[in-house]
Amino acid sequence: MKTNLLLPRLAACFLALLFGSLIHADDRPSFILLMGDDHGWSETGYNGHPYLHTPVLDQMAASGLRLDHFYSGHPSCSPTRGSVLTGRHPNRYGTFAPGWSIRPQEITIAHLLSDAGYRCGHFGKWHLGPVKKESPTNPRAMGFDEYLSHDNFYEMDPPFSRNGGPPERFEGEGSEVTIDETIKFIDRARQDGKPFLAVVWFGSPHEPYSGLDKDLALYDDLPESLSKRSVRLTSMETGRPTTRPLRDVLRERYAEITAMDRSIGTLREHLSDTGLRDNTLLWYCGDNGSPRSSGRATTPFRGEKALMYEGGIRVPGLIEWPARIRQGRVSDVNSVTSDMLPTLCELAGVNVPERPLDGISVVPVIEGTMNQRPKPICFWSYPAKRVTGANPKPAPYIDLELQEGTTPLVKEMAGKLTRSFNNFHQPDIAEADYVGPRVILDNRYKLVVDGQSGSNTNVELFDLHADRAEQNNLAGSKPEVTERLLSELRQWQTSVLNSLQEADY
Repeated sequence: MKTNLLLPRLAACFLALLFGSLIHADDRPSFILLMGDDHGWSETGYNGHPYLHTPVLDQMAASGLRLDHFYSGHPSCSPTRGSVLTGRHPNRYGTFAPGWSIRPQEITIAHLLSDAGYRCGHFGKWHLGPVKKESPTNPRAMGFDEYLSHDNFYEMDPPFSRNGGPPERFEGEGSEVTIDETIKFIDRARQDGKPFLAVVWFGSPHEPYSGLDKDLALYDDLPESLSKRSVRLTSMETGRPTTRPLRDVLRERYAEITAMDRSIGTLREHLSDTGLRDNTLLWYCGDNGSPRSSGRATTPFRGEKALMYEGGIRVPGLIEWPARIRQGRVSDVNSVTSDMLPTLCELAGVNVPERPLDGISVVPVIEGTMNQRPKPICFWSYPAKRVTGANPKPAPYIDLELQEGTTPLVKEMAGKLTRSFNNFHQPDIAEADYVGPRVILDNRYKLVVDGQSGSNTNVELFDLHADRAEQNNLAGSKPEVTERLLSELRQWQTSVLNSLQEADY
């Protein structure tokens, strides 16, 4: 009898949820998170680059919210991508560096929004584990309803896995192919009356570089003086390291950035044509600073990709949302990729996970009511050799066969053209686990510890309002600020290490 009474109630609840989601679908914003690969802060026209053509990003900067103090969660790619999806620092789940996978128990923004009735799709570079079907960390396992993704970066005619299937080659420029597939996904969601989350992670402008003739031609007149410098990067022909003149390298790199910019324009036009642009939040950023192969041709910052100085972690940040951002604004509030999950959760009316988060909602920044960040941002390159070099070596977190990638790429590593991933159960925490380059960024002051190997300076304090190039170390002249930030950084590290030992699961 109880069963008979329970079934109608369950049916009624299901119908209420179903019709409720349909009623609110048109009211809730859709979200597109776009990310360039190795695209540094200075490599945009709106930030004053003397050579680059980025008209679409420049339009977004003029009409939307320009986040001039936006940071990647880490100075390298895989960790930053994890921070986008989880709202958590990547060291909490062992994504220490490129090629370290996420853990299956992590709760992502795709899990949360999918449960709330959003259609969620991932397109382009994944790099948080293999994208093959049996992988426990492929995009579908991490909450996405569908995906067309690559284990790592890609160039022309990219090979992608669709929903875990065998890699297929798609003819065309990499960014254009990625956006074409994103548009098809958006159209399917629109036809079904669903709000959507599209996470679009381009393979550009990561080296090795290539470009369409029409994009290369834009950079035929780069200064000849750039040819006097040479940089080391991957050869498109052999997949192995080579040395080339910087001028030739930049011509191809800039062509990739311009093609990516144009593809974003195609996406914006499609949103306008389908009536979706007004209530779709478009958020663009880079995953880390510009790499050494870019020659750091023009930048006001110290450092580069893999370093904790501004050149390694400050990246382009743009939000365009015509329904709520009606005219262009510039914000100097510090924000970071781990802010994306709590921000989207608040806008979608979804609760954040009940576990330690490192990001905050920046809805007040979007609304123009936040002038200072309420808590610092912390960064940390954990010494992964503490795990890989341990004796005995810790147990793999995921079966090693499930960590083997399948999508081919140009760059050869370890004698192969695919990628393998790592993640381990963390050994017992010791004092040596607190080392590695690390940063705590307050509203004004930035404390850097062990920022550069070989440096005689262990602790550096910079006033970024007065010294964005990080040239004047104030650690000695402001001991109270230095000690306060060192203490806060240590407390945060302890929280992260607790998570790393699986306390949150």
